[in-house]
Amino acid sequence: MRTELSLTNILTVYRGSAVAAGIVATAVIGAAGVGLIGIALGQDNAFLALSTAALAGVALLVIVVMGYFSLRRALVLAEDRRRDLLASLNRDALTGVFTRKYFLDRLREFVRQSDRMPVAYVQVDMDHLKTINDGNGHAAGDQALVRLVRTLEELVPGAVIGRLGGDEFALALPGINSKAALKRLGDRLLEELDRPRPLAGRDMRLSATLGIAVAPEDAGDADTLISKADLALYKGKNNGRGTVVAFERELLTEERYQRFIERELRAAILMEELELYYQPVQTADGALKSVEALVRWRHSVRGMISPAAFVPIAEQSDLIAKLGQWVLRRACADFPRLGVPAVAINVSAAELRNPDYAAHFADELAAAGLSGESFIVEITETVPLQKNSAERKNLEFLRALGVRIAVDDFGAGHASLGYLRDLSFDILKIDRAYVAEITSRPVDSMIVQSICRIAASLGVMVVAEGIETPEQHAVLVELGCTAFQGYLLGRPEPLDAIEARNGQVTVAA
Repeated sequence: MRTELSLTNILTVYRGSAVAAGIVATAVIGAAGVGLIGIALGQDNAFLALSTAALAGVALLVIVVMGYFSLRRALVLAEDRRRDLLASLNRDALTGVFTRKYFLDRLREFVRQSDRMPVAYVQVDMDHLKTINDGNGHAAGDQALVRLVRTLEELVPGAVIGRLGGDEFALALPGINSKAALKRLGDRLLEELDRPRPLAGRDMRLSATLGIAVAPEDAGDADTLISKADLALYKGKNNGRGTVVAFERELLTEERYQRFIERELRAAILMEELELYYQPVQTADGALKSVEALVRWRHSVRGMISPAAFVPIAEQSDLIAKLGQWVLRRACADFPRLGVPAVAINVSAAELRNPDYAAHFADELAAAGLSGESFIVEITETVPLQKNSAERKNLEFLRALGVRIAVDDFGAGHASLGYLRDLSFDILKIDRAYVAEITSRPVDSMIVQSICRIAASLGVMVVAEGIETPEQHAVLVELGCTAFQGYLLGRPEPLDAIEARNGQVTVAA
């Protein structure tokens, strides 16, 4: 409707200008004709007629020029109104920023003109939104997203902001190509988000991870620009989140390394080139309680590759399911020869998202002729446990099979004690960060003692991992830990080494 009115105004301006120009043109022609006739007849009024024609000609020129500028202004206003209307139809309902499609269209326009005016692209991911949703409700998560957007608008009033997904936003900043300035801007954003502000009835800090790329320095087209900012963002997430990372060429080398790892790991799984090492978990008197299965990769060219280097890459692809299946199947095959009460395996959140994970786990146990009591599944606090989620249903299914559930690195995540409320667990493994300084930091001792008391009241075993000195072991026993793991008690070893010592090991009842 607004566009139709604009067009009507333009046509009115054009019609008025055309009518005025026509009248003046007729007058010019008439006056010029009279003048010419007068000259031919030698009449005295010929000069007056020609003067009139000249003045009318000037008037015609003025009308035409004014009509042109009036028409151009009407067209500009119509285009502005059209853009405003289009923009209003392409706003995110929650945050008010542009929708994904509209934002990307604007970004492509900016990048196409970046040879004349550079443009910065900043991708922003809110950290731990799922934790906020699970712990405080989706209304709190929505408020957190709105707070992020309002902070962006205050810090960068001239930016074009779009929502790319649930917790993903992006900024386009025409005329800016200084990565140092952009990183300072990102740091200011993180500082503002980290200030405690009321959210869902209580003060809460927020966090985000930012990836930066600029055109034309980093890319000459929008898709490549986005991919490079995304690569920087991925680097920031791997560095622990809550960071600002600008794209540099070195990141492409890292990406190529990740692709190499993914390709080689896929082949290693198919060719049975991985190994399982087992680390003992003992009681206070040294009896063997269980072993933890730890995957190792001995590459034919690069030698031993750390799990920290390939497990996160596997989690980003379909390889984590294949890797997890290989570990479970190998542990099942090794179990009769290990001579232990139970084997613990690490299971990632990505595996538990598969609704059929527990069923496949049960099939592997049945094929090996083993019971659920033979296994412990270790998860971290990053696994979401909201009601009716696939992750929670899988864990409940596993416990019904007799598999014990352990929370690994307890105290290092964001859920901590509230995590125990959502599902019953059998084992808590205290994060090694508390164990490392247990003899020198009283606060760590207090935290460990509190965890042990809560666990005792729930009937849950507490395992202290990362023990390297007799002093640490003695303090942890005194604080109430019931099981222990670390280099002091035994390093991870392959099956052959364990079999060679089996006759010397005491097994806990």
